[in-house]
Amino acid sequence: MRVARVAFVIFVLVTLQTTLVADLNVRGTCADLVMLLPIAVGIVHGRDEGAIAGFSAGIVLDLVVHGTPVGFFALGYTLTGYFVGMAQATVLSAAWWIPVLTAVGGSAFGVLILGLLAKIVGLEGYLDSHLVVVAAAVGLVNAVLVLPMIRVVRWALPVPTGSDRLVIS
Repeated sequence: MRVARVAFVIFVLVTLQTTLVADLNVRGTCADLVMLLPIAVGIVHGRDEGAIAGFSAGIVLDLVVHGTPVGFFALGYTLTGYFVGMAQATVLSAAWWIPVLTAVGGSAFGVLILGLLAKIVGLEGYLDSHLVVVAAAVGLVNAVLVLPMIRVVRWALPVPTGSDRLVIS
């Protein structure tokens, strides 16, 4: 059941990303809803599941988006989910605003990673001064949406009973 729920969430996010969100272009940038999944999973379940969610969501997006090599988003989102899960493990408090800040930092990290990967594989126009605007826009949108996404993650990947994972109501 967990796999079906996660697959459904990825399907919805990729569909929204490639249709609705792609058309909401502001100053040459748009939100990255798919990146929000590994960030939220990393916050709730830690680095390993964050990385797995990042790879799963990224490989689906890679198969849908044209113009990038297969594995581009998968690697970027895997590193993002792992980094966020690792960073969240060092946080002792469970205040509501910590996931919001984590989403901003994780989004900026993810955008930077994607920019670096684009440069490595020879894609032009990703790693330039506009990357700061992209990181700010993605971070802002993901900061607003991270708390609802955490609820979606808890539905798709319930936290085992008796676990010491982060609990945000």
